[in-house]
Amino acid sequence: MTAAALRPRARAPQWFTILWRNKKARFGMLLLLAFVLLALLAPVLAPYDPRDRSFAGGLPPSAEHWFGTTGKGYDVASQAIFGARTSLVIGLVAGAIATTISLLVGMTAGYLGGMVDEVLSFVTNLALVVPALPLMITLAAYVPGGGSEWMVIIVISITGWAGAARLKRAQILTLRNREYIQAARMAGDGTFHVIFREIAPNMTSLIVVGFIGAVGGAIGAEAGLAFLGIGNPDTISWGTMLYWANTDGALLTGAFARLVVPGLLLALLTTALTFVNFGVDALSNPHLREP
Repeated sequence: MTAAALRPRARAPQWFTILWRNKKARFGMLLLLAFVLLALLAPVLAPYDPRDRSFAGGLPPSAEHWFGTTGKGYDVASQAIFGARTSLVIGLVAGAIATTISLLVGMTAGYLGGMVDEVLSFVTNLALVVPALPLMITLAAYVPGGGSEWMVIIVISITGWAGAARLKRAQILTLRNREYIQAARMAGDGTFHVIFREIAPNMTSLIVVGFIGAVGGAIGAEAGLAFLGIGNPDTISWGTMLYWANTDGALLTGAFARLVVPGLLLALLTTALTFVNFGVDALSNPHLREP
């Protein structure tokens, strides 16, 4: 036998193997990878500059313009391709911020208990009671700089952490009295060390599921705010494409591609994230794993 045959084969991590064996998760991962490549390769894939308005407005789909042009003369296909960047960036950043806030609030409240738990639980319940959409619209419309992408990210983040914080608090209540946690306390480990080095690793699947859900929610929230006209209308995103299509009366004039393309891309991206979540659930529940 050759040396290459005797050399041990490199194996994929176990978590990736579990995800890949799950058919739904595999489909979601491949679809999500396609969107990531679409965003990264947008300058190469887009036929035109998304801000080039030198074309005639309202052109129907053709070989030169795959999905036609907008009322202002922008190429719909180019804007749809570049719009993937905005949705993914806002979704990932806002999802990460919302997940971090939910981790700090939920795990601190559940582990410390007492007055700290009461105060943080009150804040969490208050955030859950206040309607998220009117709050997002108010903040995005009246806060200085509310039309910028970063302000939209902050608005989505501070309105989307409460539900996940409650779930993490409930989970940590079942873990904080385990023997290994008691041993860490007796060893003199600090509070945050116990929370994030001893407890958090046992909640990995819950944290990842919450993050993926937060990313999908942030993508939908950004599109909803943009469609309502809250934000910078010059931003290239799927939400602003829907906003301008609605403003220009695309449905009445028969320009269905201007509505279908961004709407379908949003639906496919959120579907990809949902299917990936099926696989993440299988990481923590062996009964959901594929044979």
